[in-house]
Amino acid sequence: MRKLLSVAFLLFIFSANAQLEDIREDIIVTSSSDTSWKQQYRESPEKINALVHTKLDLKFDYSKSYVIGKAWLTLKPYFYPTDSLTLDAKGMDIQEVSLFANGKDTPLKYAYDKKQLRISLGRTYKNDQTYTIAIKYIAKPDELPKGGGSSAITDDKGLYFINPKGEDKNKPTQIWTQGETEHNSAWFPTIDKPNQKTTQEITLTVPGKYVTLSNGLMTASKKNTDGTRTDTWKMDLPHAPYLVFIGVGDFAVIKDKYKNIPVDYYVEKEYAPYAKQIFGLTPEMMAFFSKKTGVEYPWPKYAQMVGRDFVSGAMENTTATLHRESAQQNARELVDGNVWEDVIAHELFHHWFGNYVTAESWSNLTMNESFANYSEYLWREYKYGKESADAHLHEDFQGYLMGGNFRKNLVRFHYSNNEDMFDAVSYNKGGNILHMLRHLIGDDAFFTSLNRLLVKHKFGSVEAHDLRLAIEEVTGKDMNWFFNQWYYGNGHPQLDISYAYQPNTVTVTIEQKQKNAPVFRLPLDIDIHEPGKKTRHRVWMDKARQAFTFPVTQKPQLVNVDAEKILVATSNDQKTLEQYIYQYKNAGNFQDRREAVEYALNNIRQAGALDFLVNSGMTDPSYVIRKYILYSIDPKMLNEAAYAKIENMARTDKHRPTRAAAIDILSYTRNPKYEPVFLANVNDSSYSVSGAALQALSMVNKEKAISLLPELKKDAKGKLKVAIDRLDMLNRTEADFDEVFNDYKEMRNMSDKAEYTFDFMAYMLSLTDADKFKSALDEVLKFTETIAGNYPSYKEAVYNFLKEMAKQKLIKKASAPDPAAIQQQIDYIHSKIK
Repeated sequence: MRKLLSVAFLLFIFSANAQLEDIREDIIVTSSSDTSWKQQYRESPEKINALVHTKLDLKFDYSKSYVIGKAWLTLKPYFYPTDSLTLDAKGMDIQEVSLFANGKDTPLKYAYDKKQLRISLGRTYKNDQTYTIAIKYIAKPDELPKGGGSSAITDDKGLYFINPKGEDKNKPTQIWTQGETEHNSAWFPTIDKPNQKTTQEITLTVPGKYVTLSNGLMTASKKNTDGTRTDTWKMDLPHAPYLVFIGVGDFAVIKDKYKNIPVDYYVEKEYAPYAKQIFGLTPEMMAFFSKKTGVEYPWPKYAQMVGRDFVSGAMENTTATLHRESAQQNARELVDGNVWEDVIAHELFHHWFGNYVTAESWSNLTMNESFANYSEYLWREYKYGKESADAHLHEDFQGYLMGGNFRKNLVRFHYSNNEDMFDAVSYNKGGNILHMLRHLIGDDAFFTSLNRLLVKHKFGSVEAHDLRLAIEEVTGKDMNWFFNQWYYGNGHPQLDISYAYQPNTVTVTIEQKQKNAPVFRLPLDIDIHEPGKKTRHRVWMDKARQAFTFPVTQKPQLVNVDAEKILVATSNDQKTLEQYIYQYKNAGNFQDRREAVEYALNNIRQAGALDFLVNSGMTDPSYVIRKYILYSIDPKMLNEAAYAKIENMARTDKHRPTRAAAIDILSYTRNPKYEPVFLANVNDSSYSVSGAALQALSMVNKEKAISLLPELKKDAKGKLKVAIDRLDMLNRTEADFDEVFNDYKEMRNMSDKAEYTFDFMAYMLSLTDADKFKSALDEVLKFTETIAGNYPSYKEAVYNFLKEMAKQKLIKKASAPDPAAIQQQIDYIHSKIK
């Protein structure tokens, strides 16, 4: 599962310069004010009966959004004899329940409460005896109670009919499923727990014009006389019920392969020409991950489908990953780089960690998501080099810091809802911890341990202790200390680092200053840079405050603590600007340079800081650092030389989003001399560059910008569409409310919508109708809540804007034709954000 909102966007909305943990340390985000969950221990689900095989025969009533199904479930007692079976089955009409044996159905007694189906088996079975239950049912996912889901997975209907009656001419008709966490029991009866494993056979009868997709291989396809077609898909290898998937729709299917394994891409037909640009690295990823884990891709095929209105980022259904529509990009979008490549790697790696071996409980979600998160690092390291991988890892760590969930253990047995586990602790922090673990035990030991875990537990379920035991078996090292503090503990070290120099010695004093976490045991690599040589020392910190003294021949030019920048920690490192500049030029990796740039940004008034940023940072080989400077620097602090460098970046930077960021900086000046730069970029093939240029042009020559709109609107997405909408917004009145409101409501790209929310709220300032205002505010807050669980900073920014809006409304009230309506708006804001 990949979450909705890109951390990259949030990084540039909220400056990475701030020590966010200082203001987040006491925040715990939960899905409810009810705290009774703190007393409920979330143990691994007990196995009374074990799934063996699932067979489904499904038809669909598009007019009612019903699934008409029959299920045959083969099971056996897990260990103890039993005469009963409990299945998860949400909101169904159960028509028949019977024991199926020797080709005959024998009715069984059952009780059903719309959540669970309790069946009396009519006799006692032992654990060496299998039995098959047949259930005839109608599933009604659209009639389930509303309000399920979380900030990561925004709905829990399990199966989704998209535009089933074809009433929206701009949206295809599709069916797709989303089973994680325990939602597939909304469309077929099962034991909906992650520690169950089943093989399967699914028969789908659909209109003949549609294609189908499910797990495993299609073994039959038959045209029917009524214009429908019946496809049969079989999965002969066991996997968890939440990974069962079906997809139906009018897709183009682009064929590819890895060795002899089919690799297919299901996209809307207009994106067929770009499917291999989007997904075409998949076979290379399969080869790389097979080699890295030592386990050849274990499944019979791999398909990827793009579904409309998907309720999360992407989902790793075994052999049939489903992506949200953001994956579909045209040629102009791909100029900026394939923004979905990390997600593609993430979902594929789940086919080892998540599908081949599965977390035995949601408490142990780290065994799925932390590994998939870290696979993004592994892929980048292999394909684009360590710099790209390190930049991504740092971005992930900033996402964890912005999440503010510092009191949550990585493995935790108390939570309000299964979906609460899908946060920046399970993903971002967990991935960073794996990177730290890899460095601690070494590459060979790390990947050998992963192989040991996969081979030992193939097609089974695991918990974090299984990873620890695999490492101990391989290395001979006791790893309890590491797992106790990083997997079964919370928080992270917040280090204060200072230096003292004496003749022939340097002393490094490190203090752990975290407030709500214990003292960590930390392996530290410390590099001493003297003229002409660098010496590395490995030390261990296990106290709140420790001093380490090292011999030197003369005062070092640099002492670099955590030299490889491996620790999952933040630090206040008391280096000087001169030392940071030396670090930038000599320490050697991305994080060293980023730290130096961050220090200069935070201390830009120091002599030499701006010159360093302009002459070194703005020409850094990593576009991440160049872009970071542009998004973080205060334009008011820039001098003529800085603007000359930025103007050059706006004209020539090869990384298009960085060029767009440079144009954004120039736009802040509102200086007409940059109009030629904006005009030169407004028709760029990159939407981000074109959008930034249009926005900038509107600030120096609004009439010219507006004159370009008719042509630019012919092909506008992403940042260009946002810029066009902003310009249009200047001319929008209350009479345009329905169109403006619907455009905002229907925006599907989460990052674009997160940014555009502030423009939409600016439009709300002009509204006088109280009902319209309330509808708009409700939609803003609804969207904000989808993000707030993982990123409270975004919610704070929205609320701060609304507080300011209330003040502006109060001013407007004095001259408003209907002051009472404006007061209603002010009262409504206060009622929502207090």
